[in-house]
Amino acid sequence: MAVLLGSYSIPLLGVSIFIATLTYITYKMLSDYLQKWFEMKPIPEVKGTYLFIGCALQFKNNAGDFFRQIEDYTHEFSDAPLLKLWVGPVPFVVLFHAENVETILTNPVHMDKAYAYNFLHPWLGTGLLTSTGPKWRQRRKMLTPTFHFSILTDFLEVMNEQAEILVEKLEKQAGKGQFNCFSHITLCALDIICETAMGKKIYAQSNSDSEYVKCVYKMSDIISRRQRTPWFWPDFVYNFFGEGWEHDKNIKILHSFTNNVIRERAENISNTDSDSDSDQVTKKRRAFLDMLLKTTYDDGKKMSHQDIQEEVDTFMFRGHDTTAASMNWALHLLGSHPEAHSKVQQELQEVFGTSDRPVNTEDLKKLKYLECVIKEALRLFPSVPFFARSIGEDCHINGFKVPKGANAIVVT
Repeated sequence: MAVLLGSYSIPLLGVSIFIATLTYITYKMLSDYLQKWFEMKPIPEVKGTYLFIGCALQFKNNAGDFFRQIEDYTHEFSDAPLLKLWVGPVPFVVLFHAENVETILTNPVHMDKAYAYNFLHPWLGTGLLTSTGPKWRQRRKMLTPTFHFSILTDFLEVMNEQAEILVEKLEKQAGKGQFNCFSHITLCALDIICETAMGKKIYAQSNSDSEYVKCVYKMSDIISRRQRTPWFWPDFVYNFFGEGWEHDKNIKILHSFTNNVIRERAENISNTDSDSDSDQVTKKRRAFLDMLLKTTYDDGKKMSHQDIQEEVDTFMFRGHDTTAASMNWALHLLGSHPEAHSKVQQELQEVFGTSDRPVNTEDLKKLKYLECVIKEALRLFPSVPFFARSIGEDCHINGFKVPKGANAIVVT
C-alpha cells in the first residue's frame, strides 16, 4: 500500500499545485476586476453595461459603424468630462475634452499602448505603432530621418503617376451623380505607399483583386472585429470558434509577401554595393525598405530581418488608410465649400495654366492655399479618429479616479 501511495504522490502533488495556482490566479484577476469596477463606478457610462462582458454586446459589427457609435457616445455625454466603456473585463475611459486629454498625454507614465493593440502583434510585431518604452523611443529615433522631406521628394514621380491613374478613374464618374470615391482613393494610396515603402509595384488601382491587396483589407477588418468582441480574446476560443483560421491564413500571405520583398531588396543592395557606381544607384529613389536595410542601432548593429519586417508591415498598414482618409475628407470639404473650391482651382490655374505636366517641388511651394485647405481638413477630421493608451498609475481626471491598468481612448 505504501508503494502505491508513493507512486501516486508525485502526480497528485503536481495536480494539487496546479489547482492551487489556478485558483490563486483566478482570485487575483477577479478581485482586481471587481476593485476596478467599484473604483470607476462614479464615472458616467453607457446604458447596458454588465459584469464581465461590459457593453460589448452593443458594439456595431462594422468598423465604420463602430466609429460613428463612439462619436455618438461623445455627443450623448458632451456635458460630462469623460465616459466609461467596459469592453469585457477591460475598462476604457473615453476622453474628448482637451483639458482631460492633457492629463494623460503630458505624463510619460501613460505612454504605453492600450490592451487592444496586442491583437496587432501577430501581424505587425512590436514596430513603431505597437511598441512601448525604450524600444519605441529607439525605433522612433532611428526612423525619423527616413521621413525627411528631401527623401520624400524622390518619390514625386510615383505620386504623379498614381495620381494620374486616380484622376482617370474619377473622370469616368463625372456627370453620373453621387458616388463613393473612398475606394478609388484608398487603392491609389496603397499603390503609392507600397512603392515608396518597399519599392514594389502592386498595381492596386488596376488590379484591386490581387491577393496582397485583399489580405490587407481583410486583416484590418478581422483585427478590428476581434478588438470589439472580448469573448474571442483568448486564442484557444478564437481559433476554435472565431476567425482564427482566416486570421492566420491572411497573416501568412502578408508576411510571405514582405519577406520576399525584403530578401530581394537586400540582395539588390548587396549587389549594388559591390558595383563601382553603387553611390549613384542607391541615391536614386531609395525606398523606405532600402533605408531600413542600411540603418544601424547606436551600437553599430544593423536591424534584423524581423525588425525590418515589423516596420514595413506597420508602414503599409497605417500608411495607406490614414493617407486615404485625409485625401477623402479634403475632397469632401472642397465639394461642400464651393468658395474654397474656386480658390483652389484659381491657384492651380495660376501655377500650371493649361499644362498637364507633372507636379514638382517648386510647384508645391507655390500652392499655399491648397496647403491651408489640406491642413484645415486634417484639423477638422484627423486621419486617426481615436487612439488608446494604458493608464500607468492611479490618476484623477476632472475629479474622477481612474485606476492603474485601465485604458484611455483619446478621441481626436
